[in-house]
Amino acid sequence: MTDRNGRAPAADPVRCPWGRSTPDYVDYHDTEWGVELHGETALFERMALESFQSGLSWITILRKRENFRRAFAGFDPAAVAAFDDTDVERLMADAGIVRNRAKILATINNARAVGRLGVPLDELLWSFRPEHHTRPATAADVPATTTESKAMAKELKRRGFAFLGPTTCYALMQATGMVDDHIAACFRAVDADDLSTGGPAAGGPSGR
Repeated sequence: MTDRNGRAPAADPVRCPWGRSTPDYVDYHDTEWGVELHGETALFERMALESFQSGLSWITILRKRENFRRAFAGFDPAAVAAFDDTDVERLMADAGIVRNRAKILATINNARAVGRLGVPLDELLWSFRPEHHTRPATAADVPATTTESKAMAKELKRRGFAFLGPTTCYALMQATGMVDDHIAACFRAVDADDLSTGGPAAGGPSGR
């Protein structure tokens, strides 16, 4: 395990407060959260999981992630777009996922919206990455929404997506490395020099 600059951390490195609360969070925080994520399937999965997380704890979704992947055909947008009423009932009967009909229908709807985009999903989502972002000093400084997340939510709604409001969009931006909200003391924080030269970005614990 290394920090954002390839250095081995101390035996008990400083983490964002949420990132040390459970073993699942430690691993997610240290190896996934805030690492730049690209690709249609990967980003669609994150959009779907963030939507399912709305109103729930992220740990609930994280622990069910493999079940979600199996239930939603690996989050291949084309496959999910083809789901019908039989699939909806199958999902509603699947105790391994969050059985919320509105969120299930929104995920299927959003898969179909991806197919209508006319632009790569990767390109669309990353177009909202802010040019500048201030690292939070503490967890209390991490915002729930930003101008960019509001703009992303508005554009996604215009394009027919559902269950992706400004708060959910910001959580998506944090998790996929579009913004860097690791607190200043966290060993995963990117040095200022890395940020100024376009180094890797990281995410933050909005709603976690």
